[in-house]
Amino acid sequence: MQPTFDALGLSPALLRAVRELGFTTPTPVQAAAIPPALAGKDVLASAQTGTGKTAAFGIPLIERLMTLPRKKTRALILAPTRELAAQIAAHLTALAKGTNLRIASIYGGVGFGAQFAAFARGTEIIVATPGRLMDLMGQGSARLDDVSLLVLDEADRMLDMGFLPAVKRIVAKVPAQRQTLFFSATIAPEVLKLTRDLLKDPVRVEVTPHSNSTTAEGITHTAYAVDQMQKTNLFVELLKDNTIYSALAFTRTKARANRLALALEKHNISTERIHGDRSQAQRTRALADFKRGKLRVLVATDVAARGIDIAELGHVVNYDVPMVPEDYVHRVGRTARAELTGDAITFVSRDEERLFRDIEKAVGRRIDRSKLPELPELAPVAAIAHRPSAHGAPQQQRFAPARNGNGHSFNGGARSGFAKRRGR
Repeated sequence: MQPTFDALGLSPALLRAVRELGFTTPTPVQAAAIPPALAGKDVLASAQTGTGKTAAFGIPLIERLMTLPRKKTRALILAPTRELAAQIAAHLTALAKGTNLRIASIYGGVGFGAQFAAFARGTEIIVATPGRLMDLMGQGSARLDDVSLLVLDEADRMLDMGFLPAVKRIVAKVPAQRQTLFFSATIAPEVLKLTRDLLKDPVRVEVTPHSNSTTAEGITHTAYAVDQMQKTNLFVELLKDNTIYSALAFTRTKARANRLALALEKHNISTERIHGDRSQAQRTRALADFKRGKLRVLVATDVAARGIDIAELGHVVNYDVPMVPEDYVHRVGRTARAELTGDAITFVSRDEERLFRDIEKAVGRRIDRSKLPELPELAPVAAIAHRPSAHGAPQQQRFAPARNGNGHSFNGGARSGFAKRRGR
């Protein structure tokens, strides 16, 4: 019999917050991770995106901090993106309702003032991206001497070659006597080797099957074999079906995100974009507008694949095939969250077929190809295409709109409708 939150021995204040958030029964990762975390043990956990990992580390973290003196930074949570840091902080704030624990998010793209103040007043829980935290540490404003709980969310990305040096420098400033929790959707073998230096005899929680690239059961995967020059035309054509009311679309580069957003806007499709060159205010506003239904399409680079939590998002569109299967998992994981269903649609050009075959191999299935709809000549908007370089890496190139000539009929490959809650 699956345990309830009441059976976990949580404090009354935390139980009230859990109930107010609508939680009744722990998800599998929560049921497996919360008890050892409450007991003070290190935890190494992997579970599919959207299965409640934030509460899985947030609940025991808040419970343990409630017994410690205030006005000292006791917990540090590291996250790879601004959006994920803000999302975690918001979720923990809701969970900590009824306690006097304070939570602050630390990330770039905004002023330093409030972040200086968060450390100066001893905010108990800090959620940070590595870059901005390193800036504050370098200025002597961020002291981590009292941290007794360290959490790395999306640990696979945090420990890849881009984040590992910063993570190691930050961890070196955290007391060796601490509890460490690693949570991620995927944990590759090389990441397991790195965790041996940072975790002490961890409890291994693995809710997903052993494949590192398993996607949620509620996702329907569809692919279109399409010329690079026709991708924008195809996207516009699919959006004519109003059952695809809103879509999160991923491109490989910031420049392609900008050009796709411009092309869609010229077809009167309300669109915004999120990527590393956008200010934090622009990114926050774009996400808020998309959640409120003011935008039909939100175009993003992989900066948004981890950290965007949109209730009942029905469609994710891979305008570009991701370079590695793990990024496909995180992109499509924005839909079918919390036992919902959703659609993942991928546009596959000839030069991306090898990448897509790697994804199919990693997820352990062939993804259905749908026939292309007839693509009429559209308004004179430059299409976006890749041109392979001498080394095989895609380069960006702009082309005039391609003429129609495929002659295929549309068989309705993408399912219609919003994500629907699955019965429990």
